[in-house]
Amino acid sequence: MILPLRVRDLTFVAGGRALITPLSLEIAAGPSTVILGANGAGKSVLMRLMHGLLAPSSGTVVWSGDNARRRQAMVFQRPVLLRRSVLANVTYALKLARVPRTDREGLALEALDSVGLAALANRPARVLSGGEQQRLALARAWALHPEVLFLDEPTASLDPTATREIERVIQAFDAAGTKIIMATHNLGQARRLGDEVLFLHQGRLVERAPVEQFFSRPASTEAAAFIKGELPWV
Repeated sequence: MILPLRVRDLTFVAGGRALITPLSLEIAAGPSTVILGANGAGKSVLMRLMHGLLAPSSGTVVWSGDNARRRQAMVFQRPVLLRRSVLANVTYALKLARVPRTDREGLALEALDSVGLAALANRPARVLSGGEQQRLALARAWALHPEVLFLDEPTASLDPTATREIERVIQAFDAAGTKIIMATHNLGQARRLGDEVLFLHQGRLVERAPVEQFFSRPASTEAAAFIKGELPWV
């Protein structure tokens, strides 16, 4: 197990601006964690710091187990896809993970089936719809069976039907035991998919609470304003 994840006195500065101010938290296995906040609050930056895509300006991000980078995955709002078939996009991810060649295609097809894309295995990935591309990105993660899955606004640009499909896959990851850590500013999605909320405002962790408590009894004025739609985007 690579959890719990311990973040201590984490900061990130870019262009002379502090995007994450000293922030400490611990994330354990189990319940899904939703990172909420307005645009510019620092959600994506925090996830990239935890995932290891960005180096902190100060502070530490410490996973509990070995080979942590290989035991976690991240799916972005706009997935980067190879100019290859749907199937080849998944088998390539397995190749990078050093899965034996003889096992790759079977695992890839199983992952595609789990997200409803098996029938499109031989189609060029870049001609898929936005929702299908996002499901392909999730299939690449599914094939790796990560302990932790980071999701950065995974449905922000999708229509309601595609959003429901993506949420179904996310719930399947959760049911399979993968720890979900998802950034969103969608309050309905946070209620549907989250168990606990980390609320960020201007790079600060303002509040942490179970989902229902956060929405019914927010402990901070910033969270209350955000829930009411009164917190301006920065």
